[in-house]
Amino acid sequence: MRAMEVKTKDLNDKNELDKYTITIPTFVDVHVHLREPGFFYKETIKTGTNAAAKSGYSHLFAMPNLNPVPDSLENLNIQLEIIKRDALINVIPYGSITMGEKGRTLANFQEMTPFVAGFSDDGVGVENEEMMEKAMAMAKSLDKIIVAHCEDMSLRDGGYIHAGNYATEHGHKGICSESEWKPIERDLKLAAKTGCSYHVCHVSAKESVAIIREAKKAGIDVTCETAPHYLTLNDGMLKDEGRFKMNPPIRGEKDREALIEGILDGTIDMIATDHAPHSLEEKSKGLRDSAMGITGLETAFPILYTKLVKAGILTLDKLIELMSTNPRKRFGLTCSNTDKEYAVWDIGTEYSIDSETFESMGKSTPFDGWRVYGKCLKTVVNNKTVWSI
Repeated sequence: MRAMEVKTKDLNDKNELDKYTITIPTFVDVHVHLREPGFFYKETIKTGTNAAAKSGYSHLFAMPNLNPVPDSLENLNIQLEIIKRDALINVIPYGSITMGEKGRTLANFQEMTPFVAGFSDDGVGVENEEMMEKAMAMAKSLDKIIVAHCEDMSLRDGGYIHAGNYATEHGHKGICSESEWKPIERDLKLAAKTGCSYHVCHVSAKESVAIIREAKKAGIDVTCETAPHYLTLNDGMLKDEGRFKMNPPIRGEKDREALIEGILDGTIDMIATDHAPHSLEEKSKGLRDSAMGITGLETAFPILYTKLVKAGILTLDKLIELMSTNPRKRFGLTCSNTDKEYAVWDIGTEYSIDSETFESMGKSTPFDGWRVYGKCLKTVVNNKTVWSI
């Protein structure tokens, strides 16, 4: 899918591009936390999907770290009913990999399969190798994808930001990159063994990019995502504020550069936000004590367009591929019918990101105050206007 011509003649000419309003396909975010049921004080399906509609999205894939955890059809139905009642756009949930996301017993894959995008224990890693292999074998038999939060908690050792220069200089406990890439390395061997479709969440480390690149060359059925904050921030830009804390953490400049390289060579397939809203109280305790996670839907395209497209690192069409085309292909969605599903953007007006104007209940973002281009004027989903200025 390419950007639709409205006034501009050459969408790859950034000087021309800056002058015009454009119409582009709606985005698909395969990694969001809508917090409902169970944590409605952080976000609800209604507020989260309104934030997404405001930001040019038509589909959100909702993570299962909820209460109750969607580990059975009974629990999943609670979430599905809220989606049916309150969602402004399409929301597709994940079922959990294990019961209660506790890693001990396999969730009820068969009964949830018709209603979920795949299976994930996002928020925690599946530590037990035998359990992950069972999950992959079951997913393979049901033609479903495993979407993995890759984290070895034994290697985290109480860390809460990247184990880099900032942590050392300011006396913070660091999270080593090995805690991410080691589980990826393990899981890729299991994916090769079982033939399971496998997707890696929120890749942040240079080693992870290299491992996934080699796995793709070996023919393993793997895709992966990264997020806007990993592409535009490094740990030298951290402040001792909760809005800079997420999991995995913002890493070093060499990691950021490796992620850009991974996008350019096709190793990284898509950009997801890992939209993870929390209450003001939970995010106001500095780097050490704040909850992990930031809000991301309302900053994603403006940040990426400004810092990657306008900077000449990516074309607009490549960004659309990462945010719309590739997620649709990997997760079995039909390509956007741009007569019935599109977003209209003003990419010529500069403004400052102001979290107080967010539709999301989550206001914590490292991008507060950044000057950006890209304001969504209208979003149409299923031939219905779901957002308009």
